[in-house]
Amino acid sequence: MSIHCMAPKPDNTGSEPMEGPPLMTEEPHDRPYLAYPVETNSQSKSHLQVNLYPITLKFEEVVYKVNYEQKGTWCGVTLRTKEKTILNGVTGTVCPGEILAMLGPSGSGKTTLLTALGGRLTGKISGKISYNSHPFSGTIKRRTGFVAQDDVLYPHLTVAETLLYTALLRLPKTLTRDEKVQHVENVITELGLIRCKNSMIGGPLFRGISGGEKKRVSIGQEMLTNPSLLLLDEPTSGLDSTTAQRILTTVKRLASGGRTVITTIHQPSSRLYHMFDKLVLLSEGCPIYYGPASTALDYFSSIGFSTSMSMNPADVLLDLANGIRPESMQTIEQGETTEQEKKSVRQTLMSAYENSISPRLRTELFNADVNNYNHTKNDSTKRYVKSEKWCTSWWTQFKVLLLRGLRERRYEAFNKLRIFQVLSVATLGGLLWWKTPESHIDDRIAMIFFFSVFWGFYPLYNAVFTFPQERSMLIKERSSGMYRLSSYFLARTIGDLPLELALPTAFTFIIYWMGGLKPDPVTFILTLLVVLYNVLVAQSLGLAIGAILMDLKQATTLASVTTLVFLIAGGYYVRHIPPFIIWLKFLSYSYYCYKLLLGVQYNEDDMYECSKGIYCRIAEIPAVKSMGLNNLAIDVFIMALMLIGYRLVAYLALQRVR
Repeated sequence: MSIHCMAPKPDNTGSEPMEGPPLMTEEPHDRPYLAYPVETNSQSKSHLQVNLYPITLKFEEVVYKVNYEQKGTWCGVTLRTKEKTILNGVTGTVCPGEILAMLGPSGSGKTTLLTALGGRLTGKISGKISYNSHPFSGTIKRRTGFVAQDDVLYPHLTVAETLLYTALLRLPKTLTRDEKVQHVENVITELGLIRCKNSMIGGPLFRGISGGEKKRVSIGQEMLTNPSLLLLDEPTSGLDSTTAQRILTTVKRLASGGRTVITTIHQPSSRLYHMFDKLVLLSEGCPIYYGPASTALDYFSSIGFSTSMSMNPADVLLDLANGIRPESMQTIEQGETTEQEKKSVRQTLMSAYENSISPRLRTELFNADVNNYNHTKNDSTKRYVKSEKWCTSWWTQFKVLLLRGLRERRYEAFNKLRIFQVLSVATLGGLLWWKTPESHIDDRIAMIFFFSVFWGFYPLYNAVFTFPQERSMLIKERSSGMYRLSSYFLARTIGDLPLELALPTAFTFIIYWMGGLKPDPVTFILTLLVVLYNVLVAQSLGLAIGAILMDLKQATTLASVTTLVFLIAGGYYVRHIPPFIIWLKFLSYSYYCYKLLLGVQYNEDDMYECSKGIYCRIAEIPAVKSMGLNNLAIDVFIMALMLIGYRLVAYLALQRVR
């Protein structure tokens, strides 16, 4: 089990392999992508098998603990937090061109270790993780591809669109759009996705591409940047054996070009197992084996855990990680193995690891560090070039995200059901208030309040779902440094405006003229502007609620309570609110919208026929008098503060999403 790494030797050259990992430097953005030539020929090396910056990854005595329970009372008793160890002293190294598999039962810490190696784990983590003898940095992050277990993809985008938008966001601005498109075509060809390139990804409500094709699309998204370090979390989960074999064959081909590949895997078949170069076997967060996958069974036989049966090596190793001896299978089937026996087996395996593997591993890691130090110390040709934090400009990110959002929601933006819902309510409302006479002032005021209520609550409920539904995608893309949060936030909110503003416009056109409100074009336009203004404020509050809670059930519950309070305090149902709770009225944007609509429709000098032949001032009506028709500019300003404030809260809340 050697720790000394040899850089992969490029094909068709006579150069000798470079001993020791190269020093990771801050390279210009355009350099790493030269591995993808735009023009290719049959003699050229596979695009996905070329790697310019090999990375040797080492992790030493990695320990990770979490707080999972808190006990105590409100006062008098000291609060106590229990601490659980997820990883306990895991050590190993992976060289360019190798595949390291992390094997272990569910809950053994495989995904946690993979997340730590990808620089995405926060909390109480100790130990040392180095990349070419350097700590994790922005350069390493750009050189790392992370494929999560769940394929987080937009269902309404095609395979080609998914990869193209990723390329436009993650490839540097030094490449032209045509070159980025060519990169996408190369990746699609290499991953065998040509047949389904124009097919939609699919989701729970409609069928799209297969599970194996989705996994290859997820891998393709990471391969667009030609990463030197590729991390995969259970890439074969939920796939049949043939599809799993294809995925691992693709990963093996990627590693053959000098990439460092680490994957977690739950229960591989024997065919998959023999494709791994190295293996880390975990049991309850503790390592019980590290070394070549081909010699794992020999090691366990040497410490007294041999099997006479012909079995899948992965099955034997998983049994051992669960504390089950290979010769105890018959006993297990009869349900006679006790927890004490399992604990004893695990203790034996951990002790053997500490006595046999751990000392040799520490010695070889130390020797590798010395070799790396001497190699880098004598190398005077290294250049450090400061690179930018983002591959693309803010404006490019905004344009791509806006276009992607419009493409993704093109099938649901003007959803037939939503259009029918709004138009039917508008038509029904217009029929109920059909040509309401001016003398029926109470009915007209009720219609105006209906404007403020409907377009205060309808957009709020739609906006509540925006960020909770995209939480997984936001975490995935932000973790890989794909774009700025500000560009995403603005693109996402602006992308919803066509639907959010078109429907209330159609609604107002229908019910305003059917209801017989003031037949004046200026008054109509002002009414429409107030309604649209109210829509934007309501949408802002919905975005804030969704971003703060990031849970659909909690967000809809809070939205329901909020809308109910705003409805009651909106100035129509309760006109004389007790002084101690009157502040609720001033928090309700429906109150300000209702007041503005009244101010647009009427002024203090307007008269109406309160009884036959007798005219009264509209300003004296109790419903209008309690609201007032003055100081409308202040109401506009307060709604502007709400519009900006709610969206700022939503933006700040999204920054907490990790």
